[in-house]
Amino acid sequence: MTGTIVFDPLLPWPLIAVLAALAVLGVALALWRGLSGWWLRALTGLVLVAALSQPSYQVEDRAPLSDIVLMLVDQSASQSLAERAGVTADAATTLEARLTARPNTEVRRVNVGDGEGDAGTLLMTALNEALAEEPRSRIAGILLLSDGRLHDLERAPDLPAPLHLLMTGRETDWDRRLIVKNAPAFAILGEPVILTLMVEDDGAAPSALSTTLEISVDGGEPQVFEMPIGQEFELPVPLPHGGLNVIQFTVPEAEGELTDRNNTALVQINGVRDRLRVLLVSGEPHAGGRTWRNLLKSDSSVDLVHFTILRPPEKQDGVPVTELSLIAFPTRELFLEKIEDFDLIIFDRYKRRGILPSIYLDNVRNYVEQGGAVLIAAGPDFASADSLYRSPLSEILPAAPTARVIDEGYRPVVTDLGQRHPVTNGMTGEGTWGRWLRQIEVEPNDTANVVMSGVDDKPLLILDRVGEGRVALMASDQAWLWSRGFEGGGPQLELLRRLAHWMMKEPELEEEALWAEPAGQTMRIIRRTLGETVGAVTITRPDGSTEEVPLTEVSPGRFEALYQGEEIGLYRLQEGDESAVIGLGPAAPREFEQTIATATLLEPVIDAVRGGAPRLEDGVPAIREVSAGRPAAGRGWIGLTPRNAFETMDVTQTPLLPAWLVLLLAAGLIVGAWLREGRS
Repeated sequence: MTGTIVFDPLLPWPLIAVLAALAVLGVALALWRGLSGWWLRALTGLVLVAALSQPSYQVEDRAPLSDIVLMLVDQSASQSLAERAGVTADAATTLEARLTARPNTEVRRVNVGDGEGDAGTLLMTALNEALAEEPRSRIAGILLLSDGRLHDLERAPDLPAPLHLLMTGRETDWDRRLIVKNAPAFAILGEPVILTLMVEDDGAAPSALSTTLEISVDGGEPQVFEMPIGQEFELPVPLPHGGLNVIQFTVPEAEGELTDRNNTALVQINGVRDRLRVLLVSGEPHAGGRTWRNLLKSDSSVDLVHFTILRPPEKQDGVPVTELSLIAFPTRELFLEKIEDFDLIIFDRYKRRGILPSIYLDNVRNYVEQGGAVLIAAGPDFASADSLYRSPLSEILPAAPTARVIDEGYRPVVTDLGQRHPVTNGMTGEGTWGRWLRQIEVEPNDTANVVMSGVDDKPLLILDRVGEGRVALMASDQAWLWSRGFEGGGPQLELLRRLAHWMMKEPELEEEALWAEPAGQTMRIIRRTLGETVGAVTITRPDGSTEEVPLTEVSPGRFEALYQGEEIGLYRLQEGDESAVIGLGPAAPREFEQTIATATLLEPVIDAVRGGAPRLEDGVPAIREVSAGRPAAGRGWIGLTPRNAFETMDVTQTPLLPAWLVLLLAAGLIVGAWLREGRS
């Protein structure tokens, strides 16, 4: 219980000061005139001024409040290294017992785990939240049991009490980590990606000049290189295929290092083609020829060589050859010497006329079997005696002509198989598509895939694989009607674009494929197939354990599943003959980028409140009381600042000058002054 004098003035203090000044002036005037009652006048003014200020004696009934000590215990992933977790738990238990045993002290313990995703250790965020729940006037100290590796230092608050870092880890700890300094999201096929790598030793590391580096692409056989330590190393890495390439870099674990979690780095790069080279051979000028040309020229990534036969050998009009403006086309160079440079060859209404000898066409067949692609847009000539089918190309074509040309209107339809094939999957509006007016009757072979049909469900678009290459046959030359909007048109550009890209082996158009799309620690597994069912996907986790995940059909030919990966690292997927690899999260999470315990990051915050950062390997420090503003740490001890906070239970005020007393004193003093001066 405490007592103090408080004032509750009736008038503002400036006005009371003016009245007091007038009273002093009146007393001074009386003294100057020699009035004997001047001192009684002065006492009267003092009583009146005091009455206006209303002094009271205030008594407070106070209940003392305990001091609060915040203890934040770091339980993030980096605290699991070596013996840190056990040391931290033992120290937290010891400190909590000591603090609880102190009089007038409470402990608020906060366990801090890993931040969401890969945010790391968010100690300052947790400290802000803890301070927001407690009165700052009761905080006597803050203890952080951690390795000092935090990732939100910018959120450090203004502290009301000393902060101490009780640091785990040993002075002899050391760690080796692999750093990839540049990793592009995309790279061009055929050109090596230059990646800059670095191996760095932290802490009390033994002297070493180099180590080995293993590189594997998509989980394949690793290649081994000698890697200098502490120096940047540029390594050219070629991408083996288009689409997602998962590259894993690993340095072996060295004896005595803290962890090998940061000895591996995953890089995921999408391989794209620089240019797609296409050779278009038009047998004769016709309305559909410009359709192919416009399609291919509209894609800036396509280099097009267009060969059109304007003057066939049988054309004899008497014009001297020397007067013709046409330039002889380099057929030998294109079809013998540089045929391997093309990604796709298109024969548009071409028939045998002796311009391309059989040896050239036989070379085209070899080109397909070795990985090339040929697309034939068939016109009436395909059903004639001069058909390309009656050439060495017959061995690779997916269908044989019956010599019948159907000249009637029909609407193209996507077949059941075509609904599952990536070239025609998802194409709708068949009932509203415009008609085509001609179709060549063909008989597909046993391995061909018919994805579109025409008159009486006869094959219209047939796809097939030959050796390492691909072949497509469109049994009509009427696709250009869609581009002209005939009877509403149709998805002509999309169909031909998909067809061309499938033939050039673009990964997103593979009919049998397995891949995954990562999002944090979750991946969407996607299996595309021409079959009606698929088996479960076998997932091999980074630790080598396996799990089978069933897939659900979400659209014709597309099966999916969501999988939550508990570990960060490389996952292998297998379903039938299809396989894939995917990386979830960083190979070295943020918690393992730097693992050596240090107080350097927190030094500015600790020094601002004169705290300390002792190592727990030297023992749990003693606890002392220190005054605010004094050094709060020393050898073997840390300090807390008592706050002496209290709660006011009751307040009693007693007026020192009640109204009756003021009236009595003022009246008496005034009358006394009048009587004294009246006698004089």
